[in-house]
Amino acid sequence: MTIEFEGRTLRAFTAEPLAVALFASGVRVLSRSIKYHRPRAFFCLEGHCGACLMRVDGIPNVRACMTRCREGLVVEGQNAFPASDLDVLSAMDWLFPQGMNHHTLMTGSKILNRVMQKFVRQLSGLGKAPERRGTALHEVRSQHVDVAVIGAGPAGLSAARAAAEQGASVLCVDEQALSGGSLLCDPRFGREEAERLAEAARNAGARFLTRSPVIAWFPEEDNGLLAVATPEGLVRVTARRYVYATGAYDTNALFEDNDRPGIFSARGVGRLAVLHGVRPGHRVVVVGAGSNDAVNAYAAALAAELGALGIETVFVDGNHEKALRARGHAWVEGLDVEGKDGRRHREPCDAVAVAAPPQPASEAPRQHGAEVVLSAEAGGFVVIADESGRTSVQGVLACGDVTGYMGPERAAHAGTRAGLAAAKEALSA
Repeated sequence: MTIEFEGRTLRAFTAEPLAVALFASGVRVLSRSIKYHRPRAFFCLEGHCGACLMRVDGIPNVRACMTRCREGLVVEGQNAFPASDLDVLSAMDWLFPQGMNHHTLMTGSKILNRVMQKFVRQLSGLGKAPERRGTALHEVRSQHVDVAVIGAGPAGLSAARAAAEQGASVLCVDEQALSGGSLLCDPRFGREEAERLAEAARNAGARFLTRSPVIAWFPEEDNGLLAVATPEGLVRVTARRYVYATGAYDTNALFEDNDRPGIFSARGVGRLAVLHGVRPGHRVVVVGAGSNDAVNAYAAALAAELGALGIETVFVDGNHEKALRARGHAWVEGLDVEGKDGRRHREPCDAVAVAAPPQPASEAPRQHGAEVVLSAEAGGFVVIADESGRTSVQGVLACGDVTGYMGPERAAHAGTRAGLAAAKEALSA
C-alpha cells in the first residue's frame, strides 16, 4: 500500500506503525522541536517519549509510532518550514546557542510587536490547529469483572492467565495493538513468546481490550472504576481486584546532544529490528547501563542480535566506558566515548541504542492510592508491593517493572504471583 509524506508517495505495509514505515523508506527527520527547531525522530517506538509527533490527515500532535498505516494516509512534519528535513527556522538554534526566552522577544513599537508575536507563535508552537474536527467518544459502556489487569506485557499476561485459571473473570487492558510488552523487543524471547503467553491467557478465559489506554481511575462504585478509552468509545471497568502491570518507560542517558535523531532507546532499536525486521543502521553503538545488571543483560543480548544480523556493533558498557557527546546534526554521525583508560575517542555510527534503566510507569497505581517511593536505582517512582503484589491499598496489586525494572522473566513470575493472589481475594470477597 502507499502513504503520502510531504508530497512524496511512499510504500508501507497495512497496519505497520507509521514511524517504522517512514524509517524503512529512508525518512529520518519526522518533525522539529519547539523553540529551537531541532530535528526530531522517534526514540522509544512505544508511544511514551513524544519525539515522533506528526500531522496525520490534518490532525496535529499524532504519535507516529502508535498510528497504523492505511492506504492514502497523508502525513506531514510539524513546526518546520518549508519541510522537516530542511527547516529555515532551525537557524534559531544557531542564533541562540546559550538559550532563549521567547517571551522577551519584544520591541518598543506596537506594530512591530504584533509582527513579532506572530513570529514567536510560529517559532515556539507546534503548528496549525486541525483542519477538521476529531471524532468524539459518545458511546459509554460498562464492564464488571473479578480481576482487571492493566498492562499486557510479561507481568500482565502472566497475571491474567493465573487469575483466569483460578476461575476468576479477567479483563486485560493495554494501550498497544499487540500484547507482549517488552517481550516484543527482546531477542531472547520475541514475538513468539509474547503470542504464547497471550494465547495461554485467552485459553484460560481472560478477555482483552487492546489499543485501549486507561486514562483515569475514579473513586466511585464499591472499589472504584477505571476509565478506558477504546477505539469504539469509553468503557467503565469495575473489578473486585485491580492488578497494575503497567511496565516502565524507556529513558535516555545523560550526555551532550543526546536529543539528536538516530539516538534511540535500546528497546526502541529492539522493536525496530526484532519486532518489525528493519535494520536500525549500518554501524550501531549500544550504550549500557553501568551497574544495572538486568538492563545490561538486555543491552548485551541486543548487541549480539544486531551482530548476528550483520550490523557492525560497538558496545559501551556505561561503567568503565562512558558516552560523552553525540556528533551530527540532522542525524547522528558519531559518539564521543571516554574509554577504560580515561582517554577519549570517537566511535563513528549511524545509530545509538541507549540502554538506560526504564522508568516505572507508576502514575495509574499512584492515582489509585498505592504507595510509591523515589528510587534512583530504579530510575523513578516505584510502587511498593509485597511478594504477592499487594500494595498499600486494599484490592490493588502491582507486579513487574512498575515495582522496579526486573526484566521479562522475573516480571512474568511476579505477574503469576499477583494473579493468583488477586483471584483468591476476588473470589472470596
